Amino acid sequence: MEMNFISPVVAAFTTLLVGFVWYHPGVFGTVWMKETGLTQEELQKGNMLKIFGLTFIFSVFIGMVMQSLTIHQMGALGMIGGPTQLAVAKPSFAAFMADYGMAFRTAKHGALHGVLTGLFFAFPMIAINGLFERKSWKYIFIHAGFWTVSLMIIGAIVCAWV
Repeated sequence: MEMNFISPVVAAFTTLLVGFVWYHPGVFGTVWMKETGLTQEELQKGNMLKIFGLTFIFSVFIGMVMQSLTIHQMGALGMIGGPTQLAVAKPSFAAFMADYGMAFRTAKHGALHGVLTGLFFAFPMIAINGLFERKSWKYIFIHAGFWTVSLMIIGAIVCAWV
């Protein structure tokens, strides 16, 4: 099982789409702007090509990591030293993969791992930064919620993509 390079690229659009909805003024955008001290005018001054371009690239990286977190078979492959070691792997690896090669490769399983990653990885990092930056809990929960939803969808996409 080698890394799929298409699913993280497709999943990377998730952060842009969820962000479009999440940070819309009718959802959390107005509260987020108040908590950050930004205005619509200030937000429009940014280099949007750079912001969206880098967001997409960083989101591809996230999708690649989410494959490792959601697809357990990648861990099994890592136990033998990676794809270059398939030819010399012990027969037990082939037997394991024959029995469990597609186990837990569903969107539901990927979504679960995405939510857990959001709650136990993204949220603590955002909260730590927010606490040191003296940001409000509203600010922290808005960002943590965004990342939890985004990671849930990214996890679902990369795990189910066979």
